[in-house]
Amino acid sequence: MSDTLSTYRRAEGPVPERYWLWPLYGAGIEALGRDGEPIEVETPRCGPDQLLVRHDAVGLCFSDTKVIHAGGTHPRLTGRDLSAEPVVLGHEVAMTVMEVGENLRDRFRPGERYIIQADIYYRGVGLAYGYALQGGLSQYNLVGPEVLNGDEGCYLLPVRPETGYAQAALTEPWACVGASYDIAYRAGWLGGGAVLIVAGPGAVGATGVGATGVGATGVGATGVGATGRSPLRLGDPYAGGQTPSVVVTVGVVGPLAEELAARAERDGFRLVALPASGPSPQPSPRSTGDRVQGAGAILAAAGVEAFDDVVLLGADAATYEAFEPLAGRGGVINLVGDAALVERAQVDVGRLHYDNLSLTGTSGAVIAAAYEPVRTQLVPGGRAAFLGAAGPMGQMHVQRALQAQEGPGLLVATDLVPERLAVIGLKYAQLITARRDRTEVVLRTPDGGSAQAFNEGLMGLTGGAGYDDIVVLAPSAGVIAGAVPMLARGGVMNIFAGLARGTKAPIDLRRVVCDGVRFTGTSGSAIHDLRNMLDAAESGRLDPNLSVAAVSGMRDAKKGIEGVMSQTFPGKIVIYPQILDFPLTPLAELAASLPAVYALLGPQESWTNEAEAEFLKEML
Repeated sequence: MSDTLSTYRRAEGPVPERYWLWPLYGAGIEALGRDGEPIEVETPRCGPDQLLVRHDAVGLCFSDTKVIHAGGTHPRLTGRDLSAEPVVLGHEVAMTVMEVGENLRDRFRPGERYIIQADIYYRGVGLAYGYALQGGLSQYNLVGPEVLNGDEGCYLLPVRPETGYAQAALTEPWACVGASYDIAYRAGWLGGGAVLIVAGPGAVGATGVGATGVGATGVGATGVGATGRSPLRLGDPYAGGQTPSVVVTVGVVGPLAEELAARAERDGFRLVALPASGPSPQPSPRSTGDRVQGAGAILAAAGVEAFDDVVLLGADAATYEAFEPLAGRGGVINLVGDAALVERAQVDVGRLHYDNLSLTGTSGAVIAAAYEPVRTQLVPGGRAAFLGAAGPMGQMHVQRALQAQEGPGLLVATDLVPERLAVIGLKYAQLITARRDRTEVVLRTPDGGSAQAFNEGLMGLTGGAGYDDIVVLAPSAGVIAGAVPMLARGGVMNIFAGLARGTKAPIDLRRVVCDGVRFTGTSGSAIHDLRNMLDAAESGRLDPNLSVAAVSGMRDAKKGIEGVMSQTFPGKIVIYPQILDFPLTPLAELAASLPAVYALLGPQESWTNEAEAEFLKEML
C-alpha cells in the first residue's frame, strides 16, 4: 500500500483550510451548485461536542433527485428557504473522523471509520443526513449532538478498517431493501389506540352505509359475509389483551353493537356510537346522498387526528374510498365481507408505501379473523416477480433473492428496456449459475406488446397459479394495478417504488378479503436495518460492490445526478469526494483511463475493494 493511501486511511494528513461541496439552492438541477460547479468554503473546526468528519464515498440515490425536483417543498424540507439555507445532498455515506471535540475524546478517535443512519430523530424532531443536515456531497462536515446523542442513541455505526469505502456507503440503500422484508405489521388492534368501525352496504340485515343512502337499522343480527347468514362478531382483535382507548362506530346497531358495549364496560375503553347520517368524509365519484358522519365529526368524537384501525363492515368501493383517509400512519384497514365489493376501489398506493398502511380482510363475519401476521419474507421455493428490476434498487432485490439461503424457485425480473434488463443476467451470472438447480431465472420485457398480453405471459410462467411475491420497483400505479391479478392466493405485493401520497390505483379488494392477498411498503430504514446490512457485507454474506456501475470525483457529481435522473447507468454511481477532478466513468471504461484499476475489477467488470484501493492510490 502506498504511503499516501496509508496516511489517508489513518487520517493523519492535515485538514485543509477550505473544502468543496454541492449546495442545492432551490428546485431544479440548475439550482445545484453555482454555475454548474461545486463551491469552496472554509473548513470549520469542531466544537467540544462535535466531530469533524471526512466523507470518503457517497452513493447517489433516486431520492436525491426527488429533492432536486421538489426543492423546498420536499416533505423533509417543508418551510426551508433553500436560497438562504441550501441543502447538501447525499445520505449513503462512508466517513472518517478527522477531529474530535474535547467532550467526546473518551468516545471517538481520529481515524475511526463510520457509516451513518440517514433517518435521525433528535428530541422528537425528524432530521436526516443529506436533507435537514448537510450530507455526503461535501468533502467535510461537522457531526454534533443530534447525530451522536439522538433519540435512538448514536446514529454512527463503526466500520472495520478493511471494509471498502463504497462497500460501506452502499449498505444504506441495502438497508432500505432489507427493511422492506422485515416489516412488523400489527396482528390486532393497537393497544391504547383509536378504532373506527363502519357499517357498509354489504352489512346484511340493513341497507347500511351505501351509495344510495342509509338503512334504518344499521348492522343487524344477520351480519356480513358472502352468504349473509353469519352473525357479526368481534372475536379477539386485542393482540394479546391490549385494548384500545376509544372505539367509534358509525351505523352499527344490533348484536355487534351490544357486544361492543359489553366489551367497553368490561375492558374500560370509551365507546362512541354515531348514526349513519350526515355528509361523506371523502367525496367519491360513486357517492350520492348523505352517507355518513363528516370526517371532522368522527375524528372529534374520538378525540384523535386519525384512527389506528379502520374496520369496514360490508364495504363497497365508495365506502373504502371515503374512509381510507381516516387511517393514520401505520394504520390497519380491515375489510370484513366481500358482498358489496363489486367494483375496483381507488386505493392510495402512495400511502401503502410511505405511511405503512396495512390492508387486511376476511370473508367471514368475525372481525378479529383478519388480524393475522402479514408475511413479509419471500416464500422459500416459491414464485417471485420483480417488476421494473433493471435499476440499481431492483438489482439489489434480485441479488438478495439470489443470495438468500432459501430463495424462490422461480425468479422473474422484468423491465421495459431489454438492454437494461440484460445487465442482470451478466452481472449476476455467477449467482444464477450457482442456483440453477434451485432457482429458474427468467428475464422478460414487453417487446412492444400490450400490458395485458405481457402480464398474461408472466402468469403463464406460473402455470396460472400466480406469484407468491411480487416486488414493484417501477413507480407506476398502472403497474401495481395490473400486477394484483397476478398474485396467488396468500400472495404479497411489496410496493417498494415510492409513489407520492395521493397516487391512486384501481384494485379489486376482493382479493384482500377472499384470497388473503396483502400489500407491504416501506420508506427508508431503521438503525437496526443498517447494522444488519453492514454485518452482512463485512461477513461476506452479500457484496454491495456488485451494485456499483460508475465512479466519479467531486466535480462530476452533478453529472452523476443527471445520470440517475436519466437512468443512464445500470447500477449505482459512487462519488469519491476527496478526489476532485476524476470524470464520471462507467467501470468498463476504466480500461482506457486507469488500466491498473480496471485489472482489479471482479467478474463481469464489478467493483472490488482492491480496485478501489488502487483507484485511491492513483488519484489522491
